[in-house]
Amino acid sequence: MDPKIHTYFKELVERGGSDLHLSEGQPPKIRVHGDIKPVSEHILTHEDMVELMQPICDPKLWESYEECGDADFAYEMDSNSRFRCNYMKQQRGYCCVFRIIPTKILTLEELNVPEQIKRFGEMRSGLVLVTGPTGSGKSTTLAALIDYINTNFSRHIITVEEPIEFVHPSKKSIITQREVPSNCASFADGLRASLREDADIVLVGEMRDLETIALALTAAETGLLVFGTLHTNNARKTVDRIIDVFPAEQQAQARTMLAGSLRGVVAQLLMKRCDKPGRVAVNEILFATPAVGAIIREGATQKLADVIVGGKGLGMQFMDDAIWQKLQQGIVSPQEAYMKAIDKARFKNFLPPDDAALANAGGA
Repeated sequence: MDPKIHTYFKELVERGGSDLHLSEGQPPKIRVHGDIKPVSEHILTHEDMVELMQPICDPKLWESYEECGDADFAYEMDSNSRFRCNYMKQQRGYCCVFRIIPTKILTLEELNVPEQIKRFGEMRSGLVLVTGPTGSGKSTTLAALIDYINTNFSRHIITVEEPIEFVHPSKKSIITQREVPSNCASFADGLRASLREDADIVLVGEMRDLETIALALTAAETGLLVFGTLHTNNARKTVDRIIDVFPAEQQAQARTMLAGSLRGVVAQLLMKRCDKPGRVAVNEILFATPAVGAIIREGATQKLADVIVGGKGLGMQFMDDAIWQKLQQGIVSPQEAYMKAIDKARFKNFLPPDDAALANAGGA
């Protein structure tokens, strides 16, 4: 007999949603095209939550969740439906969020991301950062890039993830996927071990602490191609975040290491479409050049925007230019463009009069 939670998973799939939210004391809700909506009026009790959550969770992990209040894992309902699961405890009791993971890895062409992103897959060493807020499709873009390498090049690719999301079959490359904490204790441990595992490429699911970031820089300097993710919105913030993780006395050395090893940044946002239901990705793309290296060493990251705008001929793309293009094509609304833009003044004149008045009142 199917676990009770499959009823909600099937509804999520049928409605084309991205996330299922279950929380004690609240009705069940799903996120569809960015908006969260209740799927029933039933208020979930503690007993409901245990009945929904426990059957799909490994017994040892459930024990750890009850003790610590957090758990992350992946769950496969059937050959077409896989979920990233996050269990937590909150004020009213148990809570969980499930993100649907496509079982088919889309190609970069199918995702309609800029063609020049393929160049990162053709590199042999250095650090490439794929960034964006939670739910912006970073994992999907990165999976497509890894699949591009897997299809076209003979490499040994190691991924360190928490949990494993997209499952990659080995094609031309060998793919070794490791899950934190079941296959290795932490991202840092998995990254450190990869230096002894004849890897060509390492994907680090999340670079969120000093040890992991320092190891990623070292691995990139020693000849590995390292892909990492950060929750930043653009190239400038990405470089700043990497450096700011280090203590003040180590930041000059970190800038030198990053200037030498960084190969590029792909920042991604998802925007709500106005031409049809759904969302569309927009990307900022930075390729490392001698000018970029000099800017990082100087700590003058405010100059990166000018380098990106001036680097169109090299395949670079500024986030506001990508948003502008979608606005001009009628794919996104002026309000959505204004909300997601860095330089809001550029988009303010396109807002309807009422929204423009509010923007002026807010001093944007």
